[in-house]
Amino acid sequence: MLALAMWVNLTTFIHFMKLYRLERRQLLPISFETAWAFFSDPHNLQQITPAWLDFKIIHTISGKMYPGMIISYRLRTIFHLPTTWISEISHVNEPYFFVDEMRLGPYRFWHHLHRFIEQTGGIEMQDTVHYALKFGWLGQILHNMLIRSKLNDIFDYRQTALEAIFGSRR
Repeated sequence: MLALAMWVNLTTFIHFMKLYRLERRQLLPISFETAWAFFSDPHNLQQITPAWLDFKIIHTISGKMYPGMIISYRLRTIFHLPTTWISEISHVNEPYFFVDEMRLGPYRFWHHLHRFIEQTGGIEMQDTVHYALKFGWLGQILHNMLIRSKLNDIFDYRQTALEAIFGSRR
C-alpha cells in the first residue's frame, strides 16, 4: 500500500504542469482588412519568424481560415532539433480574433489568441499565449534558463519584421 501511495505521489509530481503566459501588443498603421488578410494566412508566418527556427509549412489548405483548420509546420527547436508542429485553428471571429492551438509539437500545451482592435490610425494587434512545457520540473528549469528568453526573442523578431512590412505607429 505504501508503494502505491508513493507511486501516486511520484506520478502527480512528474505530471505537474506549470502554465505560463506571454503577452504582446503592437500598434500597426493598417486597416482591419489588411491585418486579417495578413495574419489569417499561415503562409505569411515565414516572413515574421526568425531564420534560426528554419520554419517551413508542410501542409495547410489555402483559402479562408476556419475553425478546425489544421496546419502542419516543420521547424527547429531552441536546441536546433527538427520537429513537427501541428496546429488547429480552434476559434475564428473575423476580423477580430482567432485562436491556434498546438495539437502536436514541442510544448505540452500551447494556446495562442490573436486579437485585432481598431485604434485611431490603425489596429492594435494583441498576442496572448498560454503554454506549458513537457518534462515537469526539468521543463520549469529550462524555461527559466532558456525557453522564456527564446520565446521573447521570437516575438521581438516578429515585432521588428511587422514594423518593416507595415511601418510602425508609436
